[in-house]
Amino acid sequence: MKSALQKTLRRLVAAPPPPAPDFSEVEVFSWSPASGHRNFGDHLARVVVTKMLADRGHVIEEAVLRPRRLMAIGSVIHFARTGDVVWGSGVNGKEMDPSAHRYSQLDVRAVRGPLTREFLQARGINVPEVYGDPALLLPLLFPGRFVPTAQRSHVVVPNLHDMQILRDQGVADLVSPLESWNRCVARILEAELVVASSLHGLIIAEAYGIPARYVRLSDTEKLFKYDDYMRGTGRGGVEAASSIAQALEMGGQSAPVFDAQALLDAFPIDLWRGGDRVGDPAA
Repeated sequence: MKSALQKTLRRLVAAPPPPAPDFSEVEVFSWSPASGHRNFGDHLARVVVTKMLADRGHVIEEAVLRPRRLMAIGSVIHFARTGDVVWGSGVNGKEMDPSAHRYSQLDVRAVRGPLTREFLQARGINVPEVYGDPALLLPLLFPGRFVPTAQRSHVVVPNLHDMQILRDQGVADLVSPLESWNRCVARILEAELVVASSLHGLIIAEAYGIPARYVRLSDTEKLFKYDDYMRGTGRGGVEAASSIAQALEMGGQSAPVFDAQALLDAFPIDLWRGGDRVGDPAA
């Protein structure tokens, strides 16, 4: 019995990966931690793009004339390659060294905020003044599915790297960023106030009109992405609380102001149709 199991395991390990498709596709980039878990904020890239495409009669996995890659959500631009398309993602403050950015040109439709725009422009890349994290579009993309309920006075949404800190403290009303995206959204919408070191904990709360406050629990994440998001939604730099107690005392940040229609209009549907269209009727 043991020998048969070992043979089966050896066959599975030795099995080649599934073949790549024999046609060109658009890859939607979504960062995942080395553990193999999903970080809900980063996974929202696929969720949002999937729904944007479905509303326009497309899916991610369909043939196009040439392969492209789309960076849609997250501080992931240092993973970009020359020619990649950017729609709402941003620069990671931990990866500001030019050597970490190996692309020479990008097709930018929108960015998270003006700090990312300034960084890319300094590299000679054209960046339109269209700002906003696409996760802000969830209420428009899923009308009526997620509704604020104010069941709890507050919830706490940690950045992935802060999870253990809060677990060790025994913090209640904790929303794990490793939960499924829909459960994270639903749990966030139970609160009257959201306290978060997770950027997308803040973004989801504010997208649905729930006051939110950034709490800085460690120095693992740089302030750059929080400032970038805040400035991209009509505000100044982030005002951080240093503890959950202080965050509760401070209350929510000022409400975001951004042009949802401009972000919607900037969505690169042309990657799936138009100039890259395969098998669609003429426009």
